[in-house]
Amino acid sequence: MAAAESPVLALSGGVGGAKLALGLADELPPGKLHVVVNTGDDFSHLGLHISPDIDTLIYTLSGNANTTQGWGLEGETWNAMDALQRLEGETWFRLGDRDLATHLWRTDRLAQGDSLPQVTEKLARQLGITSHIHPMCTAAVRTTVHCEGRDLPFQHYFVKEQCAPVVTGFSFEGIADARPNERVVALLEGTAVAAIVVCPSNPFVSIDPILQIPGMWQALRDSRAPVVLVSPIVAGLALKGPAAKMMAELAVPVTALGVAQHYCEHYPGLLDYFVIDESDATLAPQITALGVEVAVTNTVMKSREDKQRLARFTLSLVGA
Repeated sequence: MAAAESPVLALSGGVGGAKLALGLADELPPGKLHVVVNTGDDFSHLGLHISPDIDTLIYTLSGNANTTQGWGLEGETWNAMDALQRLEGETWFRLGDRDLATHLWRTDRLAQGDSLPQVTEKLARQLGITSHIHPMCTAAVRTTVHCEGRDLPFQHYFVKEQCAPVVTGFSFEGIADARPNERVVALLEGTAVAAIVVCPSNPFVSIDPILQIPGMWQALRDSRAPVVLVSPIVAGLALKGPAAKMMAELAVPVTALGVAQHYCEHYPGLLDYFVIDESDATLAPQITALGVEVAVTNTVMKSREDKQRLARFTLSLVGA
């Protein structure tokens, strides 16, 4: 099978990962992009099943994301939240009126017996997405943030407390009993996947939950497809989210090298290529010494063209 006709498998968290996923979707033939998405930050709120990373990816790939706000839908209104606030209900996790329809529909379909992968696939198709979006597993895996003597559900840490508490570690409740998404396993067991791309996402709370599902990272490592990871840290900063803050608090160097060390230590042999920004080019020899081939380019994605350019560069490393 020619590389251009082969599917590409990507791993993604929320906003940062969704940017590169959009570029990959633009550059690949329709239907050839498969994205495994973190569901560790899923939670139940107001009686609804909320899947933040899945929704960010779906809204981004369908062209409906609020790019200014960084989350939710473009052109959103907030009548339900305003009414809930008047009733003194919980409004710390903001759900727009149109966004609520997604959660109502998902919760209803799950109650009727559909699995999260089935619901996600239907939602993507209804919004005109040809790429395949795969929740990392069907089991409920929930990220807990350990900080300052407290254990916080991820969304309480991330949204309610605005990432303010000092982090001491993470755990993923239910992960020991989880199994990788069956469709992802089938892809990896075949010979058709041209490349595996780890999008620039938080290593600890976006990609680790995916990789730590029993058997997942080993299946990725043992597949015939080369694995390319794009660093989420550029010049000592996370362009989106709290990754840099978490790294500093965990005494991990807040550099692309620190990211590379994390993956090489916890998932030996997984990475074939590590993509870093031009501003971090001086780190290339140290990353190479870890046994990973380094590629240097502009990894900052401000425009649609930037996303496409980085996607082309990433795919070109493996001839995809």
